[in-house]
Amino acid sequence: MLLTSYTREFSRPDCRPEAQTIHCIAHLDQDVGCALPYLNAVLGGVVFIAEPTTVSFKVQGKLITVQARKIAVNALADAEEADRILAWLQREINSAWERREEITPLYKAAPQPQVFEILKLLPKSNCGKCGLAGCMVFAAQAAEGGRGVEHCPELDGEQRAKLAGYLGRFRFDF
Repeated sequence: MLLTSYTREFSRPDCRPEAQTIHCIAHLDQDVGCALPYLNAVLGGVVFIAEPTTVSFKVQGKLITVQARKIAVNALADAEEADRILAWLQREINSAWERREEITPLYKAAPQPQVFEILKLLPKSNCGKCGLAGCMVFAAQAAEGGRGVEHCPELDGEQRAKLAGYLGRFRFDF
C-alpha cells in the first residue's frame, strides 16, 4: 500500500468569506508522486503537469488536485464529505499503484466531456424543469460534473441511456 496516512486542514475561500463551502488540504505522510501518471490514466485528469508532478480532476462539481505530498479539494459541504473524497482517492491511488503493471501511465490531460456533445444528447426544450435557465447551462454543468442524467426530467429512455453512456466514460463516485 502506497498511501497509508495523511492529515487534513480546512479553510474557507479567502476571496469569499461568506461562502458556505470549505476547502480541504490533505498533507500526505507518504510520497505518491510515482503513482500519479497511473492515477491520471485511470481517472482521466483534466490537467497533468510533469514537474512537479500534479494531476487535477473535476469530479461531481469539485476540483481535486493531487501532488506528491498533498491533495486539495474545493467546494466541500463539510468535513464528512472531505473524508469520503479522501478515502476514495486513497483507494484509487493505492489501486492504481498496485495495478501499475496493467496500466499505461498517462503524462497528459485525458479527454474530457464536451459541452456540445452533451447538448446534442439533451432534448433542447429549454424547459427549465431542471432548475436551470436552459439546456446549454445544463450541458455546461454536466461537463463540469455538477449535473447528471437524473437531473433532466425531459429525457426519454433512449436519450437518458445515451447521455448516461457518454457521461459514464468520465464520471467517478466516491
